[in-house]
Amino acid sequence: MTNNNPIEFNHSNDESINLRKAVEEYFYYWKWFLLSVIVALLIAFIYLRYATKEYAVDAKILLSEKQNVSSELAAFGDASSLLGEGTNAVVADQIDVLKSRRLMLKVVQKHNLNKRYFHVGRVKESESMEADSPVKMSFLNDTLAYNDNFRGSLTIKIVDKNNFSIEESTIVKTGNYKFGQKINSKLESFILLPNKKFEENIGNTIRINIQPMMSTVNYYRSRIKVEPNTDKKSMVVNFGMVDNLKPRAQLVVNSIIDVYNNDLNSDTDRLTKATTKFINDRLALVTNDLKAVDKDLEIYKSSNNITDVSSEANIFLQNAADNDKKVLEYTTQLQIADYVSSAVNSGKNELLPSNVGIQDATIASQINKYNELMMEKQDLLKSMTNENPSLQPLNESIKELRQTIRQSLGIYRRNMQTALGSVQSKQGQINTQIKRLPAKERGFRDISRQQQIVEALYLFLLQKREEAEIKSAATPDNIKIIDHAYGTNIPVSPKKNIIYLGALILGSLLPFAILYIKFLLDNKIKDKSDFEGKLDNPILGEIPQSDTNIIQLNDRSSLAEAFRIIRTNMNFLLPQNIDRGQVIFVTSTTSGEGKSFVATNMAQVLTMSGNKVLLIGADIRSPKVLDYLGITDQVRYAKGITEFLIDNSLNPEEIIITQPAPYKFDVIYSGIIAPNPSELLMNGRFNEIIEYAKNVYDYILVDTAPVSLVTDTLLIAKNADITFYVARSNYLDKRMLPFIKEMSETKKLNNMAILVNDVDFQKGYGYGYGYGYGYGYIDKEKSFLRKIIHQLKSKFKK
Repeated sequence: MTNNNPIEFNHSNDESINLRKAVEEYFYYWKWFLLSVIVALLIAFIYLRYATKEYAVDAKILLSEKQNVSSELAAFGDASSLLGEGTNAVVADQIDVLKSRRLMLKVVQKHNLNKRYFHVGRVKESESMEADSPVKMSFLNDTLAYNDNFRGSLTIKIVDKNNFSIEESTIVKTGNYKFGQKINSKLESFILLPNKKFEENIGNTIRINIQPMMSTVNYYRSRIKVEPNTDKKSMVVNFGMVDNLKPRAQLVVNSIIDVYNNDLNSDTDRLTKATTKFINDRLALVTNDLKAVDKDLEIYKSSNNITDVSSEANIFLQNAADNDKKVLEYTTQLQIADYVSSAVNSGKNELLPSNVGIQDATIASQINKYNELMMEKQDLLKSMTNENPSLQPLNESIKELRQTIRQSLGIYRRNMQTALGSVQSKQGQINTQIKRLPAKERGFRDISRQQQIVEALYLFLLQKREEAEIKSAATPDNIKIIDHAYGTNIPVSPKKNIIYLGALILGSLLPFAILYIKFLLDNKIKDKSDFEGKLDNPILGEIPQSDTNIIQLNDRSSLAEAFRIIRTNMNFLLPQNIDRGQVIFVTSTTSGEGKSFVATNMAQVLTMSGNKVLLIGADIRSPKVLDYLGITDQVRYAKGITEFLIDNSLNPEEIIITQPAPYKFDVIYSGIIAPNPSELLMNGRFNEIIEYAKNVYDYILVDTAPVSLVTDTLLIAKNADITFYVARSNYLDKRMLPFIKEMSETKKLNNMAILVNDVDFQKGYGYGYGYGYGYGYIDKEKSFLRKIIHQLKSKFKK
C-alpha cells in the first residue's frame, strides 16, 4: 500500500536565510574582493605618487572707504552718494579692478610668468619657478617677448658647465649651444644662462614653454579668486588662488595686491599734481596783482599824507568791506569758472583741475568722472593707439561729459554774474554814503578795498596749495594688507584620503558588480532553495561535489554521509509495512545530471545497511551504470534488459549479475543498444523483471532515461514506489522547473521527490554549508586559512 501523507522535507523561505545565503555566495569569492581592493589601492598609490599636486593660498586686504578720485570730492558731499551705491558698490567696483586683465598683465610681465620651466623625469615632468630652475631664458628684447603671437617650446639637455643641446624645439633649430650664446628664434633672440643648482642638474633634461602673453593672463585670471567679505558692510576683500606651485601662487596674489595699490597711488598723485599746477599758475598772477595794489596804496598814502581814518568813515567802510567780500567771492568763482572753462574748451587730453574752489558739487562730480575716464584712456593708450576701435566708446563718453561740464559751467557762471550784479547794486548805495567823506579818504578806501580783494584771493590760493602739498606728501596707501598670501604644504588636490577611500570603495564594488551581474545572468539551479516554494514535492537532500564515482564500504566521507541522509529521508516517503521489495526509479530532466551516479551510490548505501539490493540499468539508450561500477569486462558476454525484452524465452534470473566484485548488490545492465527502445519497453516484459525482483530483493534501484528527452521512463513509471528526480546544481536551467512541476501535478511519475546533485558547499550552496555532512567525518585536512573562514561562517549562521 501507499502512504497518503508522505513527509516533506522542503522548508519555507526565510528572509534571514536568503540573506545569509547571498552573503555566503559573495564571501566565497573573498580572494577576488581582496585582490581587487589591493589593485585599486595600488593604482591609487601610483596615481598619488605621480599626480600633479595643487596648493591653495589666500590673502586678505582692507579697502579704503574713499577710493582714488572720490576722496578729492569729500569737501562737497558724501562720497558714497557720488559713487551711486554704498559700500557694496565700492567693493564690487574694486574687485572688478583687481580681477582686470590690465593688472594681471603687469604681474605676468614683471615676473616673466609666460615662461614655464619643467624638469623632465623618467615618468613625469615636474615644474619649477624660474628662480629655482637650473637654467634661465632671457630675451634680448622683452617687447617682442611680450608679443601675444609669440609661443613655443624647447627641450634642452645640460651637457656640462658651458654647453647644452637643444633636442626639441618649435622656435629654433636643434643642436649644440653654449650658455650665454645668442640664439635667434622666429620672432626674437634670446640667451640661456645657468641658474640655481645648475651643477646638480648636469645631464638632466629641461623643457621650457613660452605662452602668449594674453593667454597667460587669462589663465591666471581664471585661477585667482577675489571675493567680498560675507558682511555686506565690510570693506574687506578675500583673495584665493590654487596652483601646482605654492610659491608662484603666493607671488601672483601678493603682486596683484602691490600692483593694485601702486595703481591707486599713481592715479591720486597725477590728480594732485594737476591741481597743484593750476593753483601755482593762478598764484603767480594774483601775486603780481597784489604787489601792484600794495604799491598803489603806498603811493597814495604818501602823496596824500594819510595815516588813519575817522570813526564815521570806519562804519561806512565796514559795510562796504562786507559787501566787497561778497563781490570778491563771486568774482573769484567767476575767475575759477573761466579758468576751468578754458581748460575744457582747450580740447587737450589732460586732466581737469579738481578741488580748486568751485562751490557746485554737481560740477565737481562731473570733473571727477571726467578725470576717471581720462585716466582710463591714458592707461589704455600705453598698449594701443588712439585710432584703436575699442577706444571709440570711451572717446564718445569723454566728449559727451566734456560738453556736459561746459554747459554746467555756463549755467554756474550766469548764476555768479547775477549774484555779483546784486551785490554791486548794493555797493552803489554804500558808495553814495562814502561820497560824503573827504575825497582823500575815499580814494584811500578804494585802493584799500582792492588790496583786500587781491589779498583774500592770494591767501585762499596759498591755503589750497598747502593743502595739496600736504596731501601729496602724506597720502597713505589706499589699502591695508590684513594677511599676505599664505598656504600650507598640504595639497588641496588630489585629496589623499578621498582618493584612497574611493579606491577602497571602487575596489570593493567592482567585483561585487561583476558577481552581481554573473549571479543575475545565471539561470541555473544551485541548491534545494531553488525548488522550495516553487514545487510541492519533498526534497530528499543534497549531494556535494565529489571526484569519487562510488562510495566504499565504511566510507566516512561527506559524500557517503549525504547518501546516508537520503536513505533515511527516503524511508519516510516509502510505503510502510510492505513485505515485498520497494522499487526506486532514478530519473532526471536531461542527461548529464548524475542519475546513474545516484542510482549506483544508493545501491551501495542500501547494501551497507544489510539490505538485498538489485540495480537495474533501464536507460537502454545511453547506459552509464557499468561505467560507474567499473565492471565492463565482467559482463562482456552477459545479457541485459534489451536482450530480455527481445527474447521471450529468457527468464529474469538469467540476466542478473550476482554481486559483481567488489560490490554486494546484484546488477542487471542495459544490454545492447536497441534501435526501438520505446517499443520494447511497451511490450510488458519489463514488468516481469520488476515483479520477480520484488519477491527476491528489499530494494530495486532502476536507472531510467531522462524524462524531457524521451518517453521511455514514462512508459514504465507505474512500477515505481518512489521516483528520485535528480537535478544537478549549476547545470539544470531554472526554466525547466515548470516542466518538473507538470510532471508532478499530472502524476506521470509516482511519488516524485527531488534530489539535488553536485552542490558546491564551499560556495555557500546547500544546507550543509557551515556544518557539513557527517558530524565528525573529515574528507581532508583543511588549511589554517580555510579553518578560520569556516569558523567565521559558522558564527555568522548562529
